Amino acid sequence: MTTHTTRMLIIGSGPAGLSAAIYGARAGMQPIVVQGLQPGGQLTITTDVENYPGFRDVIQGPWLMEEMQAQAEHVGTRMMWDTITEVDLSGSPFRAVGDSGDEYIGDTLVIATGAQAKWLGVPGEQELSGKGVSACATCDGFFYRGKKVVVIGGGNTAVEEALYLTNHSQDVTLIHRRDSLRAEKILQDRLHAHPHIKVLWNKAVDSFVGGDTGLTGVALTDTVTGEKSVEPTQGAFVAIGHAPATELFKGKLAVDGGGYLIVEPGTPKTAIPGVFACGDVMDHTYRQAVTAAGTGCMAALDAERFLAERDFAAGKA
Repeated sequence: MTTHTTRMLIIGSGPAGLSAAIYGARAGMQPIVVQGLQPGGQLTITTDVENYPGFRDVIQGPWLMEEMQAQAEHVGTRMMWDTITEVDLSGSPFRAVGDSGDEYIGDTLVIATGAQAKWLGVPGEQELSGKGVSACATCDGFFYRGKKVVVIGGGNTAVEEALYLTNHSQDVTLIHRRDSLRAEKILQDRLHAHPHIKVLWNKAVDSFVGGDTGLTGVALTDTVTGEKSVEPTQGAFVAIGHAPATELFKGKLAVDGGGYLIVEPGTPKTAIPGVFACGDVMDHTYRQAVTAAGTGCMAALDAERFLAERDFAAGKA
């Protein structure tokens, strides 16, 4: 077992964690990033990215994360291939234990563990992911301009995605397994009033249908009559919510109703001084790479201020 110490310990290596690392390293904090189960975060399973600022042409998600990691390392970040299994947040310095048995000690802690889209778990979903099946309309909707698309779900996320997709398609279908939506009334009103959206009620998705050329349809069962059908489509967006990776922090940090870490509004500060949360683990609204990177920067700047104030107070004592 090895003990690693740092001024700033970062858990998670997506855009939020790596942006925090870049700013933290430039501030001389010699950050350590523990990469976790999915090094690079959700962008490593996203192929075409064309909404990240600075690139006129479409870029690949995995490439972008490789570049971010290389930049973080170049300015002095230490990357650790490990997964944190236990944390002690009782006070600074904060302690984390990895799956490897190694111990990580940080004067400040930045939590950037992200979130995962919830999937249906039906046949064809994984096979056609990126070939017509997606969990993010704002990421991928642009690729379905003028095509027939469906959204699966009944909450705010599903209705927002359906409305967003009308920017690109004049044929949007919302598929819901019940006969009423859970979304806020104002969103439901906008959905029902929209001329380019229709709703299929009481339909459960059995599978996604397609082949080498991509998605061609969604196989459905009527939850009332049991009748089988196939809804033809070129794009299907699974919008049944996200699950933030907050297991490690249960009972140690406050979470909201969706399981996201609660921070002081407009900041990445948690209720524990010196512990910061950034990216999708605390952001249930925007969930974009660029916003995650922005909050990662904020976390590093706040961590630097926290240490400067603490060191100044200690020097004066």
